[in-house]
Amino acid sequence: MKALIEGVRKFQSEVFAAQKELFSRLAQGQHPRALFITCSDSRIDPCLLTQTHPGDLFILRNAGNIVPSYGAQIGGTTATIEYAVGVLGVKNIIVCGHTDCGVAKGILDPDQAKDLPSLKDWLRQAEAVRRILQENYAHLTGDDLLTAAIQENVRVQLAHLRTHPLIAAKLRRGTVELHGWVYSIPTGQVWAFDENRDQFVSLSQTSRKEPAPSSKRRK
Repeated sequence: MKALIEGVRKFQSEVFAAQKELFSRLAQGQHPRALFITCSDSRIDPCLLTQTHPGDLFILRNAGNIVPSYGAQIGGTTATIEYAVGVLGVKNIIVCGHTDCGVAKGILDPDQAKDLPSLKDWLRQAEAVRRILQENYAHLTGDDLLTAAIQENVRVQLAHLRTHPLIAAKLRRGTVELHGWVYSIPTGQVWAFDENRDQFVSLSQTSRKEPAPSSKRRK
């Protein structure tokens, strides 16, 4: 805690003092560019990753960047999505998974959550991911299977977003766009889901459409 408290003091004396105009403007309201849905994993910093400033991202974090389908579990995640789109008017929603995801590992091995009832219940929101892996990726093992689980989890959460009435209506009007990303912790790369190619491609080389590794299903 000592390091955290010292960090607050440094923020107040150095960062806040140097950016008073920004924080004064933020005190009047927020107009974020995007809703950024990502995992609670401590190794991900959405603002650092996207090089954005306070006020740019409306951030929703939970274990496994999961979005329950509408009506399946009304709670903080659903309310946050509705507020971001319905009140703040965000036009872009990003679901960002990451490598070495503990929830993806839990999907592959449900016994990891057997003594954690709340987590076990939460993982039911990703049951479609487990079934997709079972029927389409039985030929993969190890890291390749984990990569597939991480990518498919992002895709399933994008599908869940489309079940939310407010999102569905705005998608139909073209006033909201959905984006699926996977962040690589060891390399800093970000892969984005390309619907036209039905696979993830490198965000930094989108013009070249470089596929992410181990993302293909068995034909």
